[in-house]
Amino acid sequence: MTGLNTVGVLALQGDVREHLAALTACGVRAVPVRRPAELDAVDALVLPGGESTTMSRLLETFELLEPLRRRIADGMPTYGSCAGMILLAREVLDGRPDQRQLGGLDVVVRRNAFGRQVDSFETDLELAGLPDGPVHAVFIRAPWVESAGSGVEVLATVPRRPEAGAAEGRIVAVRQGMVLATAFHPELTGDGRVHRLFCDLVRGAARPTRAVG
Repeated sequence: MTGLNTVGVLALQGDVREHLAALTACGVRAVPVRRPAELDAVDALVLPGGESTTMSRLLETFELLEPLRRRIADGMPTYGSCAGMILLAREVLDGRPDQRQLGGLDVVVRRNAFGRQVDSFETDLELAGLPDGPVHAVFIRAPWVESAGSGVEVLATVPRRPEAGAAEGRIVAVRQGMVLATAFHPELTGDGRVHRLFCDLVRGAARPTRAVG
């Protein structure tokens, strides 16, 4: 055994390969997760970008929805990007009636808030806790946070620039306890700082060794 933290990437749909590569570059053991037994074996989990309603249905099909809810409620470090943020939210606006939520974040998000694929948007963001300047954020059919509970730390908002349009000032990165989420896709830009921030969270929450006797 290497002693490395094991971080899973939900591998039902979405940007799985890109997240696995970014996590591996952080020095953790990165593995795909498709089954409950694979979820049981990881210390933390990434929910990738993709299509949130499809991922919601697949969580039920693969019998992962309730086990994942329990792990998050028990304090497992979890990071969601784009569709992952939607799944982690307490409530979703403009979602499908049958869409299921994981409830790891006390936030209300608006699905596809930035518009359709052709309305993809890029900008530089200052993200709290991230050193070395702004992060270049890529939003693809992305959500934003409409409202956040008192226990939620806002990490980034869209800067007030003419090109931002209706997105100006919207919340696009949050943290609540061991749960981190961004509306944008850091796995697509080659900037590993958001993943390193999450991996530092994982290392700080390493499972304690069970006492014997």
